[in-house]
Amino acid sequence: MKIVTCFLVAGLAVGTAVAQSRQDDRIRIAVEMENSIRKEMLNKWYPQAVDREFGGYLSTFTYDFKPTGPQDKMIVTQARHTWTTAKAAERYPTVAHYRENARHGFQFLRDVMWDKEFGGFYTLVDRQGRVKGEPNKDAYGNAFGLYALSAYYHMSKDTAALNLAKKSFYWLEQHSHDPVHKGYFQHLRRDGTPIRRDASIASTANTGYKDQNSSIHLLEALTELYTVWPDPLVRERLQEMLVLVRDVITSPKGNLVLFFQPDWTPVSYRDSSEAVILKHRYIDHVSFGHDVETAYLMLEASHVLGLKGDARTLEVGKRMVDHALRNGWDKKLGGFYDQGYYFRDKPGMTIIRESKNWWSQAEGLNTLLLMADRFPNDPMRYFDQYKKLWKYVQTYMIDHQHGDWYEEGLDHDPQRRTANKGHIWKAAYHTYRALTGCVDRSRPGQTAHK
Repeated sequence: MKIVTCFLVAGLAVGTAVAQSRQDDRIRIAVEMENSIRKEMLNKWYPQAVDREFGGYLSTFTYDFKPTGPQDKMIVTQARHTWTTAKAAERYPTVAHYRENARHGFQFLRDVMWDKEFGGFYTLVDRQGRVKGEPNKDAYGNAFGLYALSAYYHMSKDTAALNLAKKSFYWLEQHSHDPVHKGYFQHLRRDGTPIRRDASIASTANTGYKDQNSSIHLLEALTELYTVWPDPLVRERLQEMLVLVRDVITSPKGNLVLFFQPDWTPVSYRDSSEAVILKHRYIDHVSFGHDVETAYLMLEASHVLGLKGDARTLEVGKRMVDHALRNGWDKKLGGFYDQGYYFRDKPGMTIIRESKNWWSQAEGLNTLLLMADRFPNDPMRYFDQYKKLWKYVQTYMIDHQHGDWYEEGLDHDPQRRTANKGHIWKAAYHTYRALTGCVDRSRPGQTAHK
């Protein structure tokens, strides 16, 4: 009896020590992340990225944060900067310029990016605000416009922002939403007419397809909108997108299918030769970064909808993360690879792009910690992978000298050390959202609510 008691006491002591070590690591990493947010990220972008001459934000910066190039302005980047500064204004209220920067971004979205004749947001303008190329629009860009307006209204309580958010939602509802097969058409004419795919469109182009990327960010945008405007139709569309992403766009294996016909028939080249598959790789591959990001976005949407006990969403989200860890994770250094593929004549997953892009690692941190909180004793050891990924990011992704993150990890792409630090597809949105999520979840007394 005494021997058994001793073993029980020893086991409890070991368990307590492990729990304390994990908590110590958690707090240490959170402190490091908070320091990086403030001293290696936000202070590099803002207010420097604010374009005082023509409005909106500058997008393109050299590796050492010098503005470069023509500074074209895309709705996605302009919206992401607006969202980030609005969130930073709430988080750091004593730093006055975040609020001013967010207002500056909102004004550019309203006055320049919004099409006053046909509605909806233009995709791309030059630095002076003149529309570039065909004035076609897409659901992806409009989703980010909606996302930014919702966040800015939450911070500022400026009803002009909420009114434009409502106009944006109804524009998508009228033109992009598919009342028959559900979801949203991605590619639209200037007047909002969906662009239909025909024989003139190259097989390597995604024009006319529905897709996972616009769908997951519409899910994200509707989640943000519903927090400030709990309208019944917004709730209906948010629930619709959650079900579509979870049950239609995500495969039984746990990865997202990238493109679909309008009726949600998957676009796949798996029955073709390897040469044909690789030619169409941007239409059909496994994107591990999107998978881990989507697991978080689904759980966030479920939480905002108030779906307590939503076991289905948690089950699918976990499956997505597990699939990415088993098939797209660098087991030596850590980090998620960019692309993989299930070739018909090869066993398991083949990595077809070994680079580790910055946004996948950021999203991975956020989602791994979320899974560690939900499944602390799972064999996948989410917290250990979270620590390993943060070490990888600290070593190969963050530029501790010039600030922000390299576009791809230096372990595989050392030339990125002197590549542009910012461009129209790279700002602070992914990194800010992920790191602040990790920090907030790591504060003493905080638990994962999603």
